[in-house]
Amino acid sequence: MKFSYPESRRDDSVIDEYHGTKVSDPYKWLEDPDSEETKGFVDQQNDISRPLLDQCPVKEKLKNRITEMWDYPKYSCPYKRGDHYYYYFNTGLQNQSVLYVQDSLESEPRVFLDPNKLSEDGTISLRNTAFTENGEYFAYGLSKSGSDWVTIQFKKAPSGEDLPDVLENVKFTSLAWTHDNKGLFYNQYLKQDGKSDGTETTSNVNQKLFYHRLGEDQSKDVLVAEFPDNPKWMMGAEVSDCGDYLVLAISEGCDPVNRLYYTNLKTLPDGINGLLPFVKVVDNFDAEYEYITNEGTVFTFKTNLKAPRYKLINIDLADYDMEKWTTLVPEDEKSVLQWASCVNTNKLILCYLEDVKNRLYIHDLATGQRNATLPLDVGTVAGYSGKKKQHEIFYQFVSFLTPGVIYHCDISTSTYTPKVFREIKIKNFDLSQFETKQVFYPSKDGTKIPMFIVLKKGVKLDGNNPVMLYGYGGFNIAITPSFSVSRLVYLQHLGGVYAVANIRGGGEYGETWHKGGMLANKQNVFDDFQSAAEYLIKSNYTCAKRITINGGSNGGLLVAACANQRPDLFGCVINQVGVMDMLKFHKFTIGHAWTTDFGCADKPEEFKYLIKYSPLHNIKVPEGDSQYPATLLLTGDHDDRVVPLHSLKYIAELQHVMAGCEKQTNPLVIRVDTKSGHGAGKPTAKVIEELTDVYCFIFQYIGLQWTD
Repeated sequence: MKFSYPESRRDDSVIDEYHGTKVSDPYKWLEDPDSEETKGFVDQQNDISRPLLDQCPVKEKLKNRITEMWDYPKYSCPYKRGDHYYYYFNTGLQNQSVLYVQDSLESEPRVFLDPNKLSEDGTISLRNTAFTENGEYFAYGLSKSGSDWVTIQFKKAPSGEDLPDVLENVKFTSLAWTHDNKGLFYNQYLKQDGKSDGTETTSNVNQKLFYHRLGEDQSKDVLVAEFPDNPKWMMGAEVSDCGDYLVLAISEGCDPVNRLYYTNLKTLPDGINGLLPFVKVVDNFDAEYEYITNEGTVFTFKTNLKAPRYKLINIDLADYDMEKWTTLVPEDEKSVLQWASCVNTNKLILCYLEDVKNRLYIHDLATGQRNATLPLDVGTVAGYSGKKKQHEIFYQFVSFLTPGVIYHCDISTSTYTPKVFREIKIKNFDLSQFETKQVFYPSKDGTKIPMFIVLKKGVKLDGNNPVMLYGYGGFNIAITPSFSVSRLVYLQHLGGVYAVANIRGGGEYGETWHKGGMLANKQNVFDDFQSAAEYLIKSNYTCAKRITINGGSNGGLLVAACANQRPDLFGCVINQVGVMDMLKFHKFTIGHAWTTDFGCADKPEEFKYLIKYSPLHNIKVPEGDSQYPATLLLTGDHDDRVVPLHSLKYIAELQHVMAGCEKQTNPLVIRVDTKSGHGAGKPTAKVIEELTDVYCFIFQYIGLQWTD
């Protein structure tokens, strides 16, 4: 069947010149989200995609089964603040999880904050939260419709009584209370051209750090740090465990590197009443320094300084000459140190990633020596709580086939025996029917790439199974095992196989793995992913026309670039909130921060490799009999991270190039959602709707069958 697409205006007079190369941008007008023409384009596109998704013969079955499976109780790790414990709980289908408080682990829980009561459709979500040191006050950020903009509000704890303070113009913020419990540090963007509701595209620059005293109006907040000469710098502020120091980590992009400044809050002659006198411990972007804890002036940091898999070092702020820095826990030979936490005054909990599986260890803070291993199955530590002044920790384990087991461990004993605190269970579903394998396959250049494969036990490998292949490959982010009921519906009822390729660009093997897939090496990421598909075909799991590739954000860039480069290798593309215009991404909202991973077209050398793979600029009619895979793009009107214009321009160009091509019988469509953003805080109802549409699309164009 041939699809007809709306005739979208093409303005071929719009030409940008990059270092002597002319590049046309005929759909530049789609960069204005507020124009009537853009709104009309979105409506026309939804008018094609909506009926196409609705016509799926098993749509109701899919939606009902995903909803039924989703309806199980979900818990977070409890954490103690003051004398009370707090945890998040969702009965099953609530749009947002509710924050509960209990007087002890055995006592009756009560609601502390229910975001579901803040909007009828569940589109107001909780983002950042922070309790005072004594647990008496609680600051929390609220996001509307999935936007990165948050409003900070306050409560008394544990009563939940609302306080009048409100902080606006907040985005990408840290929240750090001073230990006198009187106020907190937070980040603001003061001057925003035009609106700031999540539908704008204005660049976010000149972030500032303020101090807010509880009970005062925001207009009286004290500006404590700004860097007007470096508008792209962003700050993460943290008050030290002892309460004496404010530690400032300054970054310029998404690279794991930062400057490291501090100030002694106890020695300020006038208190916090103006720009703070910061001491510059590290004043370059050569490595990352993440504060873990301190004993007096001796500070422990997690760093990748000459350690791509990370280590712990001690820096004495009384004399921070680099020559005197000491290694507390050296870099591991094969595992990546993902995070560290101090607990019970003198113990460190260290979480490592070894071949994309988490390991948990207990170390001594004074010597760095390893004391114990906490038992873990094959999977991910998805949640953790514990503080230096507390003797207990909670951690949550998940895997592809484990919805969640929360463990409780007393670190003050010498035995360190974790006990199951709570096990999360799915109703009426036998997870033992399924299995997870990990394989290692060669990429184009011979590099061995790990991949997880999840499937029903006993599935016949006849080269014809439908496969969903997921990838990300960027920003030092490791894609570890996670739990998803919609994937289980795909495995159980649609006969699917699910695969996750841990391709370069991510953080699976530390900074070396990251650098192997960034900047001029980005093509490695696409090669790794295409090699994953080839391995699955060669190993008789599937064939090209039965492979669906899926990715979001940087993963959206991945699947679009791979569809452009190898349209013959895939049958279907599910592309969520992808980065598509690699020549202009840095001009919108927080896009400038991604140049550390992607590069920037303003630089001649970087333009050369960006233009080669930029999804928007590499759409062409496939050779021979090949056509583009059936393609569904998804974006949200309040996505102010990867603004919708990326997906809109890409689908306009794709439809234009393929419209007159007789062999293109697969649909090329986009679904634009309203009141939704990049993904964080999306209400359950919207998530289920979107997943239903995704599987409806795959069902129709990969040729799936439903079995009860």
